[in-house]
Amino acid sequence: MQFPTLTDRQRFLVGPIETHLQQEKCSQPLKPLVASPQHMKDRVMIELRCQDPKPWHIYIPVRIVGTSPVAVAVHAIVSGTVIKASDLKIEEHDLSELPIGFLDDPAIAVGLTAGRPIAGGAYLTNQQLVAAKAVQRGQAVTLLADLRGVSIRMAGRALSDGLMNQRVRVQNLSSGKIVEGIARSEQVVEIILQ
Repeated sequence: MQFPTLTDRQRFLVGPIETHLQQEKCSQPLKPLVASPQHMKDRVMIELRCQDPKPWHIYIPVRIVGTSPVAVAVHAIVSGTVIKASDLKIEEHDLSELPIGFLDDPAIAVGLTAGRPIAGGAYLTNQQLVAAKAVQRGQAVTLLADLRGVSIRMAGRALSDGLMNQRVRVQNLSSGKIVEGIARSEQVVEIILQ
């Protein structure tokens, strides 16, 4: 019986074996057979045959399971918390048990904000995280407008929070006008002129 060579991120998962058949004894060496070798990709059924005067056989499923590193919360993380490296650890888990969007590198999450509470021991996913706020309400910002190739800069104040490249409301401090712009960095809001 020939199995494919496994990578360092794969392993065989054997079973389950029906409990009522585990009690059967066999005086001869068990003969293993691959039940359906032509379909063997990531799973196969192994038949174990006993050639005693009272013969019997059982089928045992065998799967090749891939694993991946995954970022895991070391402790509970409150919504709104900026993720630090010390909040996370890396563990190896079966791909079949990992949620969609799991993070295979904790460094991806560092500096991002928990968009919802994350339980200690939970796998981190991209759905749980948001980029840190580029602009916070009340913050002094530089308003940047480009008028036919001429850049104009003026002082402003953010009237709403905003993520990077998200629309935010700002007040032009020289005119008092309230306008919308796009947060381009922690200090700059670009005003799109019509």
